Amino acid sequence: MTIRRLSARAAALLLTTALALGVTTEAAAQRRANPAVSSIERGDAASLGIDLAKLEAASAGLKADVASGKIAGAYLLVGRKGKVVYEEGFGTQGPGQKTPVTSETIFRVFSMTKPMVSVAAMTLVEEGKLDVDAPVSKYLPEYANLRVWQADGSTVPATKPMLVRHLMSHTSGLIYGFVSGNAPIAKVWAEGGENRNDVNNREYARLIAKLPLKAEPGTAWNYSRSTDVLGAVVEVAAGKPLDVVIRERITAPLGMNDTGFFQPESKRARFAEPVNNGGGVYYDYAKPTPLLSGGGGLSSTAEDYLRFVLMLAGEGQYKGVRILKKETLARMRQDETTPEIRRAGVFFPGQGMGFGLGFSLVNDDKVQRPGAGTFSWWGIAGTEFWVDPKNDAFMIFMVQAREHAQEYQRKNRQWIYDALVK
Repeated sequence: MTIRRLSARAAALLLTTALALGVTTEAAAQRRANPAVSSIERGDAASLGIDLAKLEAASAGLKADVASGKIAGAYLLVGRKGKVVYEEGFGTQGPGQKTPVTSETIFRVFSMTKPMVSVAAMTLVEEGKLDVDAPVSKYLPEYANLRVWQADGSTVPATKPMLVRHLMSHTSGLIYGFVSGNAPIAKVWAEGGENRNDVNNREYARLIAKLPLKAEPGTAWNYSRSTDVLGAVVEVAAGKPLDVVIRERITAPLGMNDTGFFQPESKRARFAEPVNNGGGVYYDYAKPTPLLSGGGGLSSTAEDYLRFVLMLAGEGQYKGVRILKKETLARMRQDETTPEIRRAGVFFPGQGMGFGLGFSLVNDDKVQRPGAGTFSWWGIAGTEFWVDPKNDAFMIFMVQAREHAQEYQRKNRQWIYDALVK
């Protein structure tokens, strides 16, 4: 029996075994040549409503950025109706390297970890092991006695409970110190150990519980360590470490064999590196730490992450493998914010946007290029994905250029939606 005749789940498991044995280059070629294995299935751009001539602007722009030394390399993939119509690697995997960027290059995807952990959490919801409307303290008892920061530097007891869905929607009251800059609360968080990675997820959640909230839970959107705490909740609900939960519930069933919190040394030849080290943000892929960051710890390839994106575009299913029920994914795409919540916080995705359970949402495509209903997220090094149900389109962008992340978000929207044939 050839692999083309295997079921999607069987093919994924066979590929998992093959890569575990070190079959990487041959497997990459096979995944490209065989639709039963590869997530990159090409479609005809014209018939799918993409003007490739207009996408040449993306190619020209990224080639120019490589030539100028602005970035070492990048990878852009655009598709519609489940088919890839444009994919191109640019430059090399790192400064001074000769290896070109391909769909098999491994990138730190940082906060693109968040949607995957949120999806894993919702699989537990489907099984009755987790309740998004339950207090976080049901799973992590130390979250029963939280305190809220005041303008004078004092704290008062929180009057509202932090719910699991607050973690998934960044309305928990927690923060990221780097987002708050030089604010006094950021200093308190830094001194309290926010940036530690020498503790495990459960210990880290206990540490965070001792730090003051910036706002009452459910009242303000603040980008934060919420998904790191969610990772600890998932571990308690599942009774397993977060990496095992992600592997069993997402990456293994989808055949995402190059996605993980840490990578084996044998794959180092495929690691992407930045031109600028970003103040130490770019961790070594192959050096594990006790903390498995649910907020930003995964690395992946474009080919791998496309499997996750196509599962989302397929309403929870990819090539016959169902990860989520359609109605569960629909729940994740309900806006958890209000105008008041959005105004009260900082770093919100933008005008016409909302935020659900793990994804940003486009609520108004009169002020945003992607269609209303688009759900997405990005990583601090500039990696990004989105799924646009209205236009039946999707994209993945991979780069390691923290200082240019938001610039590429704007450019990708311009390049891709200028090329979209309505």
